[in-house]
Amino acid sequence: MLTYSLEDRGGLPLYEYLYQRIREDILEGKLAAGERLPSKRALAEHLQISVITVENAYRQLEAEGFLLSRPRRGFFAAPVERLAAAPAVPAAVSRETEEPAWRLDLASGQVDVSRFPVSVWVRLTRQVLSEGGEALLTPVHRQGLPALRQAIAKDLRDRKGMAVAPEQIVVGAGAEYLYLLLAQLLAGAAFAGEDPGYPKIRQVYGKCGAACLPVPLDGQGVDLDALAASGAGVLHLSPSHHYPTGLVTPIGRRQALLRWAEGRDGVIIEDDYDSELRFTGRPIPTLQSIDDGGRVVYMNTFSQTISPSMRVGFMVLPPRLLERYRRELGFYACTVPALDQHVLARFLAGGHYDQHLSRMRKEYRLRRDRVLEAFRASSFAGRIAISEQGAGLHFLLRLDTARSDGELRRRGEALGVRLGFLSEYAARPRPDYAHTLVVNYAGLEAADLPRAMELLAEVFDE
Repeated sequence: MLTYSLEDRGGLPLYEYLYQRIREDILEGKLAAGERLPSKRALAEHLQISVITVENAYRQLEAEGFLLSRPRRGFFAAPVERLAAAPAVPAAVSRETEEPAWRLDLASGQVDVSRFPVSVWVRLTRQVLSEGGEALLTPVHRQGLPALRQAIAKDLRDRKGMAVAPEQIVVGAGAEYLYLLLAQLLAGAAFAGEDPGYPKIRQVYGKCGAACLPVPLDGQGVDLDALAASGAGVLHLSPSHHYPTGLVTPIGRRQALLRWAEGRDGVIIEDDYDSELRFTGRPIPTLQSIDDGGRVVYMNTFSQTISPSMRVGFMVLPPRLLERYRRELGFYACTVPALDQHVLARFLAGGHYDQHLSRMRKEYRLRRDRVLEAFRASSFAGRIAISEQGAGLHFLLRLDTARSDGELRRRGEALGVRLGFLSEYAARPRPDYAHTLVVNYAGLEAADLPRAMELLAEVFDE
């Protein structure tokens, strides 16, 4: 008869303790394979516990395969080898390294989260929670919440003159997720990307099995001859404000790119990642707005304008690709939580996004002006040339130095300064990219500028 001291069970429920002890006996061979266990009633009387407790333990052991149940005969120990104990942390898994606490970080291209409209967002969230009811518990449409897609379509029409139907919009959890969808939707085609360009775009497409071909830029954007020679059928670009060079593609080159897509039966992916942060004049018209042939997929995200953690992006598919998407990828569920979509829809429809963007543009225009002034008044001002387009949260700074980019990076790291270089964004290195920093200034407050210039003077010192 199985005998266990129930006083040793600690805080475990009786059935859980009994289950563990019998399981251990089977694994250690104390209960041999095929050995019959006491009946539920007999064991309950022996241990002075309820029959239901024994039954729960036996049924769990049976479900896991430690016991075999034979009708009218009872329960028998199953043949089981002793299990090796798993280590608390697998030896082969390395520990995550924490991001250094930089004294100055010019490489991170993220907005200042202190400008997030917390009070408005909290109020809208409360409204949605109090009014949402079943809508929050019901899966949203696979392309995204209809109310959010309607609000996005209206914003695109009012802000950028884009004639977009809500039905053309697909909402997803950030730009990278949308890249994955496009890689599947356009599978089989070779993808071309701007060089230099955002490396993660190449990485995502490449991991999806797509050939990702770097195409150099000339003074007006993607080089047309190089694009034609690449054999690509898909072109991914940011014509309104290229990252990291800041280049704006003029209308003539845009028209030529549309002709390329038409003649090639190709597709252009317009990644309009930060066009809202233009400080002078009107927003640059999108490539999609002049596309008569249905060749352009328009993409944007709210992570640059609202918060880096706002993993909500969207793409606008032309009709022919929309039908293919619904046919081939329509089984995918929307990856953005319903609550986030409901709140964002109200944020857009209520005019809060417009107000937020207006404040953002004023704040960053002032911050950019102060940063540029600080650089031009610095001790190394005579050795730098700044290139910026009055848009976005970064600019290029070319340094007159004999040191390599790698040496400058190491000198910076030794002083707690994180630097980013144009050469890091190039798939095919070019000598004229050397000694050019990509300065992301969003995190630079006015009070930080004197110390920032002192640190950079140490890094740049010859």
